[in-house]
Amino acid sequence: MPNIKSSTDLRNNYNEISSFCHETQEPVFITKNGRGDLAVMSIETFELLSGKVELYQLLDEGRTAVKEGKKRPMHEVMKDIKASITDDHV
Repeated sequence: MPNIKSSTDLRNNYNEISSFCHETQEPVFITKNGRGDLAVMSIETFELLSGKVELYQLLDEGRTAVKEGKKRPMHEVMKDIKASITDDHV
């Protein structure tokens, strides 16, 4: 169940809300004049969420590439990756 607080609660109980966000890794939804206004979360949770979004975008790009016929055998890809790693560290 979402944790919903008013903007007044945020102002008056910042430390409590901050602790909740860090301990539970869940956002707190802030209302203003009775309507949803903000979602507050810890930096760690935000970075985790951002990483997931980036991963989903990369997976979608891969799916699109496969649909468009832009694919290569895995052994060729691995060969290119190994060559780029070796070239970078020489």
